[in-house]
Amino acid sequence: MVSSMYIPIRTYDSSNYLQFAIDFHGTSRIKRQRSLLSEPSPPLGLVKTPPVTSSLRHRTATGVFLLFATSQPEIHSLTPNKFLPKTTLKMVDNKRKRGRKPKSGVPETLDLKPSKPTSPSTSIEDLPLNNDTTTSNHHHHLRRRRKPPVHENPEKTLVSASPSRCIENGNGNSNGLLLDSVVMAMARVVPAMDAVVKVFCTHTEPNFSLPWQRKRQFSSSSSGFVISGRRVLTNAHSVEHYTQVKLKKRGSDTKYVATVLAIGTECDIALLTVEDDEFWEDVSPVEFGELPALQDAVTVVGYPIGGDTISVTSGVVSRIEILSYVHGSTELLGLQIDAAINSGNSGGPAFNDKGNCVGIAFQSLKHEDAENIGYVIPTPVIMHFIQDYKKNGSYTGFPILGVEWQKMENPDLRKSTGMKDNQKGVRIRRIDPTSPEYKVLKPSDIILSFDGVDIANDGTVPFRHGERIGFSYLVSHKYTGDTAQIKVLRESKILKFNIKFESHRKLIPAHNKGRPPSYYIIAGLVFTTVSVPYLRSEYGKDYGYDAPVKLLDKLLHELPKSADEQIVVISQVLVSDINIGYEEIVNTQVLAFNGQQVKNLKSLANMVESCTDDYLKFELEYQQIVVLQTKNAKAATVDILSTHCIPSAMSDDLKT
Repeated sequence: MVSSMYIPIRTYDSSNYLQFAIDFHGTSRIKRQRSLLSEPSPPLGLVKTPPVTSSLRHRTATGVFLLFATSQPEIHSLTPNKFLPKTTLKMVDNKRKRGRKPKSGVPETLDLKPSKPTSPSTSIEDLPLNNDTTTSNHHHHLRRRRKPPVHENPEKTLVSASPSRCIENGNGNSNGLLLDSVVMAMARVVPAMDAVVKVFCTHTEPNFSLPWQRKRQFSSSSSGFVISGRRVLTNAHSVEHYTQVKLKKRGSDTKYVATVLAIGTECDIALLTVEDDEFWEDVSPVEFGELPALQDAVTVVGYPIGGDTISVTSGVVSRIEILSYVHGSTELLGLQIDAAINSGNSGGPAFNDKGNCVGIAFQSLKHEDAENIGYVIPTPVIMHFIQDYKKNGSYTGFPILGVEWQKMENPDLRKSTGMKDNQKGVRIRRIDPTSPEYKVLKPSDIILSFDGVDIANDGTVPFRHGERIGFSYLVSHKYTGDTAQIKVLRESKILKFNIKFESHRKLIPAHNKGRPPSYYIIAGLVFTTVSVPYLRSEYGKDYGYDAPVKLLDKLLHELPKSADEQIVVISQVLVSDINIGYEEIVNTQVLAFNGQQVKNLKSLANMVESCTDDYLKFELEYQQIVVLQTKNAKAATVDILSTHCIPSAMSDDLKT
């Protein structure tokens, strides 16, 4: 059985070169020899070596090694994680014990499943350079490794610069190891790595349960990268609720204070800049590439947990579709890759084999049945964010088509609506009353096409060769204020309408866009508005299971009747003598006040403050009512605020 193989690779240092031998057990040999050539050093990239025999498949996974040619030779190892212990590169010496079956050569510090190979990753500068040719001991099944033979023709021992050529051994025989497209990728990625920065942020989040105060501040670190125009891109969640943002370049010991220019919560992208000119010295901006295809190689660069230096993980594009963006609670185009994306990778670039950025790492799937599933924001979404900022001077968001639709895959359903055999489309179920579409479209209309692109019965449109994608992808290309032509079938007649897109809001918003929550207090009753951050604050990350059913129903299904409508609730009651008997009211919606419907929190505060009736009567859901004497309620409010150290009876946004 072939247990190891030498792939000599030359890099030059004056008159010397390093011969780097790779084996399939996660170890390496480095031997210094005299240079046989004098031409400049060729670019060295990511060498991907597949298993030699099927018996080694589980053990080797993919052997990937990262080498950088520099003026002072420095070789960095990109070794599969399963072969590395957590704190050292020293392999375990597994000696055979009498009467016992030999152990595996895997380091004991790792709890691994042999049948599931780990994604290759590296932390730069984690392999010491030494001239010792000793390796780890695998006495139970390995022969002692021999030194690679010296050949008259040195070209036989060099890795070909062309991905299409094979690696040959010293005997001139090809081992059948074809260099993948990843071979030359890292040679191009290496210069762009200097544009990747580490982002340090101090956050002070609002306390949605106690809206008059903020939570204790905390710090986080993530990744970002430099683009043209003295700008830096990172993730929105990396700088959410920021009080200070600092950036540090690769190899630098200085942190530079950054300014946040725009935060796109829906697309999870933030734009930063640095005023200090020193930060921009010797930094080349990253160039953007086109949307990659399936199986294209990608390299994610960033500063994840596990170390302080820059880290590289490699993989391929495994899926391209409309994804759910967790931070923004929206659906946009996204890439799924099999490269490891961990905490701290957020905001880091994903490079293609040409060294161009094709996306931003932003989230991953953590599930017991899934491994190495990471997600990347693709360039179309990134460019939409950048162009939106350039056009409007701020981020205005991604417009959506304010309709809910139904698939038309059932033939009887199509016939009942008057569709012909050659017609396809989707049926409109409901229309948002606050959207421009409400003025021209009607329920049960069949949307046949969007901007001239025909929509299939399952709601998809042609994407690329052999691929289809949801037609919301076409909508996401629009900007606020843009128009689009929609062709519909209504009562067997084809109609065309021009729709102007506007920013859209939900009845229960997915985020507060960095603003503190609104609140109003009267007689110890704390009124506030419902949002997803509020539900998460009250019921934790599993609010979808623990929150009241009526609030969840409004979150998922109810549409706003007007643009300024809000769900107002009594979040809690600050106990006092005046509110005896009402202490157990928690997160209950307020429907009306003194017979008038409550439209939003500001209207409620204005009605209470200007009330001259003898009593304050709040009508709640489930037919509950709260009645307080007006004069006593307003007098008791001052004492309650003083007792709980609350600076004001209402938030600043309600005072204007």
